[in-house]
Amino acid sequence: MEKRMIESTLHDYFSARQDEMLAVLEELVLHESPSDDKVLLDLLARRLQQRFAALGVETELLPQETAGDHLRVYQPAPAPGRPPALLLCHYDTVWPAGTLQERPFRIEGGRAWGPGVYDMKAGILLAEFALRAVRDLDLTLPRPVVVLLNSDEEVGSATSRSWIEEQARLAEYVLVLESALPGNVLKTARKGVGHFQIEIEGRAAHSGGEPEKGRSAIQELALQILHLHGLSDLEQGTTVNVGVVRGGTRSNVVAAQAQAEVDVRAWTREEAQRIEAVVRGLQPRTPDVELKVRGGFERWPMERSPAVAELFARVQEIGRALGLDLSEGSSGGGSDGNFCAALGVPTLDGLGVPGDGAHAEHEHILLDALPDRAALLAAALLRL
Repeated sequence: MEKRMIESTLHDYFSARQDEMLAVLEELVLHESPSDDKVLLDLLARRLQQRFAALGVETELLPQETAGDHLRVYQPAPAPGRPPALLLCHYDTVWPAGTLQERPFRIEGGRAWGPGVYDMKAGILLAEFALRAVRDLDLTLPRPVVVLLNSDEEVGSATSRSWIEEQARLAEYVLVLESALPGNVLKTARKGVGHFQIEIEGRAAHSGGEPEKGRSAIQELALQILHLHGLSDLEQGTTVNVGVVRGGTRSNVVAAQAQAEVDVRAWTREEAQRIEAVVRGLQPRTPDVELKVRGGFERWPMERSPAVAELFARVQEIGRALGLDLSEGSSGGGSDGNFCAALGVPTLDGLGVPGDGAHAEHEHILLDALPDRAALLAAALLRL
């Protein structure tokens, strides 16, 4: 089948099934899956396993003790020995159980609304229907496809990172079905993400009777906060943000303890390593005060390497055959794609359904984009 004919056939296939796709999307959104609720997560993992298994592909649950179980899907291909394509999805959301009572799934104004619909249950939908189209249309994949669905992306992917990296090392390329940027913009770069905890130990004293005997941990923390925020370089894209502070017991006691949680972002691994060394090397500015720093970069930056640029160019060409004018952009947030790109594996992010409102009450996707994005993903799996 000629190239443009395949793309046209795929678009017609998904356009004819848009109502069915929306019904599946509603099912996924109605099954709430907060990152910290293992019972709900495991129930959804098993439902997703059933849905993918119904396509005739191999499925494997990856049991976890503290997080929800992860799911690996494997679609074989006739060509033996070729590295697989890896699709990354996460099925956890930032929304607590019960959010649907306040913001139920609804279709209105050419959009589908609901908690988790954009980030990223619509991406899971694309993965399932892309494989379904390959089966229904009797199309031949040039290489196997692995879909990895994890349960803890929103909280740092602590239990799934090793699985993701293991699968990425075996893959030819990685497509991340995270939410898309507005205007058909795919993500070829993401900032690296670091989290640090600062603990300060001072000395308690009566603030009125014997203040000179105290060493205020809060005062020391205030000095450190000013220093940390001064490390931000907006022109270079480096940000250091002290987002949470705690300390003290009573207003008439010189504070003996204080803590802070710090978020750090950077565009390049070199800059991330530099700023990490600076934060880890913080020294007390107050005599007789102890300062400890824990943490580090959880996700190295997803940098726009030549391999990433080439992968984008190939997907952009596929998009043209579908009538899509794709461009590239970047995001200050991290994703599981950061892990893969850091290994040197060509990684392209933002192949989910366009919309808006990740982690926000106005979260939604654009209905008209569903068949376009499903066709783009399926065509990419057939062309790359």
